[in-house]
Amino acid sequence: MAPMALDSELVRNDFPVLKGTGSGRPAVYLDSAATSQKPRSVIAAMNGYYERFCANVHRGSHAIATEATAAYEAARDKVTRFVGAPAREGVIFTKNCTEAINLVAYAWARRELKAGDEILLTAMEHHSNLVPWQMVAQDTGAVLRHIPILAAPGRGRGHIEAALDLEQLDELVCDRTRLIAVTGMSNLLGAKVDLAPIVAAAKAVGALVLVDAAQLVAHAPVDFERLGIDFLAFSGHKMLGPTGIGVLVGRVSILEKMSPFLGGGEMVRSATLEQATWSELPYKFEAGTPPVAEAIGLGAAVDYLESLGSAAMAEHEAVLTAAGLEALGAVEGLVLYGNCSAQGRAPIFAFNLGDGEGGMIHPHDVETLLAEQGFAIRGGHQCAKPLLLELGVAAACRASCAFYNTPAELEALAEALGRARRFLLSP
Repeated sequence: MAPMALDSELVRNDFPVLKGTGSGRPAVYLDSAATSQKPRSVIAAMNGYYERFCANVHRGSHAIATEATAAYEAARDKVTRFVGAPAREGVIFTKNCTEAINLVAYAWARRELKAGDEILLTAMEHHSNLVPWQMVAQDTGAVLRHIPILAAPGRGRGHIEAALDLEQLDELVCDRTRLIAVTGMSNLLGAKVDLAPIVAAAKAVGALVLVDAAQLVAHAPVDFERLGIDFLAFSGHKMLGPTGIGVLVGRVSILEKMSPFLGGGEMVRSATLEQATWSELPYKFEAGTPPVAEAIGLGAAVDYLESLGSAAMAEHEAVLTAAGLEALGAVEGLVLYGNCSAQGRAPIFAFNLGDGEGGMIHPHDVETLLAEQGFAIRGGHQCAKPLLLELGVAAACRASCAFYNTPAELEALAEALGRARRFLLSP
């Protein structure tokens, strides 16, 4: 049966911010890779917690504490199902994807790695999946290696193709490789990474695999067990959920051997003045009062995404990707980075505007002019400086879509970019 088509205009009614700005000018929101908008159901779920059963979790037996605990743990069950986690005990709530990755860096890598061990990353990582491993390498003597980027002129005018050079895997993965930490989808290029050969190469040498799925979970179904990975990290705020909530999914057999990342209340089974013993999973990694409202909001976001259906969202985003590539590819002087085909990528577009003299108009100037026309994009290094340097630039603009965007918005963006370029280059 064919998936039911997604009516983006109807869906947009669920998102208050998309109804327009305070100035009355329609908001064209193209910054979802930074933070997605929130549907009313997520906002209502969080408000419901604060209005009806605001209490700490796992600490009291009175009625509102019991209701809060049930809602918090129900959110964990929803996330477990949503990403195909093998056990709910391996689903740990953190404050964001960055903290989830750092949890592994501190609680596993710093205790397990020694001088000469190798961590394999890629040249397209977000700083959150780069800097923690640099810090681990400095502290342990481990060696960082990187899967390189292949960049070359694409088929279209002003197009730079860029993709991971996975043919280098055989040379990069060896008996010294202990961990491969890789993004599931580039936050700059929108490129979906083929994880199968990476996981196979890791398993062949007994290495663990961590996937930064901050972008991936918002654009494609994720099945932890099917992927065969060991850790999965993502944030709620990029998948319609609130800020302040992230998730680390890990294999229970590995998590049980790891010591806690943070110490404090809730994560101890017993404590004396001299020592403590740890709670069972996942609580030994959830010290202190957890993000209760945020977890409940994340659970509501999962409900909303599942109600739309991954097939319908994927079909709509494929249309958006094709429309964006066509519209942006027609803008004079625009250089687009990444796969020039709609296959294997999300509607995330990184680009620069040429200045007519072989250089680039600064992305912040482009961002500012578009903001004045009611477009929300992002200009800068996108927390992916090494990747931009591989592409030969210091910064770029990024327009990133979600399923609530429309092809008409991308066509309007292209027209606005043309106007911005003419204004900036006018004598």
